[in-house]
Amino acid sequence: MTTLPASDIQLPLFIYTQREPLTEKSAWVALDEHYRDRARHFQLERLFAIDAKRGESMAAEDVGIYLDYSKNLATAETMALLMQLARQCGLQERIDAMFRGDKINNTEGRPVLHTALRKPAGTRLVVDGENVVAQVQEVLGRMAGFADRVRSGQWLGHTGRPIRHVVNIGIGGSDLGPMMAHEALRHYGKRDISMHFLSDVDGAALLETVRTLPAEQTLFIVCSKTFTTLETITNAHAARDWLVAQLGDAKAVSRHFAGVTTNIKQAAQFGIDPDNMFGFWDWVGGRYSMTSAIGLSTMIAIGPENFRELLRGFHAMDEHFRTAPPEKNLPVILGMLTIWYSNFFGAASRAVLPYSQYLKRLPAYLQQLTMESNGKHITVNGETVNYQTSPVYWGDNGINGQHSFYQMLHQGTQLVPCDFIGFCKPLEQSGDQHELLMANMFAQTEALAFGKSATQVRGEGTPEELVPHRVFDGNRPSNSMLIDKLTPYSLGTLVALYEHSVFTQGVIWNIDSFDQWGVELGKVLAKRTASQLLDHRQPLHHDSSTNALIRRFRNCNRSSLQARVA
Repeated sequence: MTTLPASDIQLPLFIYTQREPLTEKSAWVALDEHYRDRARHFQLERLFAIDAKRGESMAAEDVGIYLDYSKNLATAETMALLMQLARQCGLQERIDAMFRGDKINNTEGRPVLHTALRKPAGTRLVVDGENVVAQVQEVLGRMAGFADRVRSGQWLGHTGRPIRHVVNIGIGGSDLGPMMAHEALRHYGKRDISMHFLSDVDGAALLETVRTLPAEQTLFIVCSKTFTTLETITNAHAARDWLVAQLGDAKAVSRHFAGVTTNIKQAAQFGIDPDNMFGFWDWVGGRYSMTSAIGLSTMIAIGPENFRELLRGFHAMDEHFRTAPPEKNLPVILGMLTIWYSNFFGAASRAVLPYSQYLKRLPAYLQQLTMESNGKHITVNGETVNYQTSPVYWGDNGINGQHSFYQMLHQGTQLVPCDFIGFCKPLEQSGDQHELLMANMFAQTEALAFGKSATQVRGEGTPEELVPHRVFDGNRPSNSMLIDKLTPYSLGTLVALYEHSVFTQGVIWNIDSFDQWGVELGKVLAKRTASQLLDHRQPLHHDSSTNALIRRFRNCNRSSLQARVA
């Protein structure tokens, strides 16, 4: 996001706001009473005992995802009140506005149209007089042609050798999205092309990435909408310097660099051929951009047909979210349960636990998606909220987590609602490993929900002094998502599920889920501080702590800087 001077920012009309404060809505008041009178005393063991069909009735299914939300501290009454709150907050109206292309990104005056990136060819969505679907399809077609040439070996580097290594250079969504998709869909990837991802401006990141790569067979994809993102462009220049040093000719840049950018002039000055530039639009936020040209590395890895299957999965969930009633709407159910735990139980975090090695990067991807979207304390009309917004999202693939942080989930003092994600069929079958993997997932949700009582522990012959240590209180809530198989299509449905859950939460909290002003201040200060670290003659005007840190760094780094200047 480009930072504009305050005088250049024109705030739009805040037409998508809630006139009545959230905590004064009748459904919120009813939920608060419901929580204080009953829900805070809910026991999952009892809820299941009094409703033999709870496990089947509190479930929803569509577009290949089966969501079991029965192991939540909620009843049919709870869910009805949550859906009433969603209606009072105008959720459906906001959904319609987003899909229509209204400028619901209030603070930047932009539409939010990542859903247009996955609309089928031939459909239309006209925004400001332009059919944006046609624009998207044109870029996808160019991406497919480029990806096919690289994958087939037709695209030759400067020395005439085919590309066998691709390095994606980006930051934030331009890195996390492609990296997560590559890991998730590695099974479908072209094995004779290796994929690498570079985001950290630490020089070691680049050096370790290229250490074993042959320059003559390496392609760099620079992902920066404006071609001015400091970390990305710093890494891009360092990569170009490495390439030229290896191949001995600056002309090599045009055969070894592609750009995902709208700044054609600056990318061309860098040395990228305009034919190898792929643009996207202001209405695509970085954390929602993996289905845009930012997905070029993904398309090279898995091929254009699989990439279109990924888009098809996204679109299927988009349509489900747009049309399904709240009570059966998977993103709405997930989003409203997050509201329930964040605002009434005071849960400060949420764990995402995929039982799949391929989805090991999903929790990191969701951290940005959720916390950059909803980690805000100001409503769309500029008022300070008086309720908690985004919880902290975290997690790991399930088996690793069981031997890491599940101790806290089971016996810790914090309530951490969990999302478990599993697949019925494995991509790689080896003996009975997949059955063992899924047995662990099902067992963990059961253990979290029902625990183990002191009576049960004593019945196992446990010495009395150890009984308290071996008791599991249970009553820890979770959702379970079962999907047939991890495919490009199912990955698309899963990621879109979380995208729209985040949107749902933002609507209820009456915040703008699509800006990210909170990342800007650190960037501005970093630019000023960087010049002070490079030029020791510059005076320091920070606080006493920052000044002292800079002076210490200068003293430690003085000889290194002098050597570089010399």
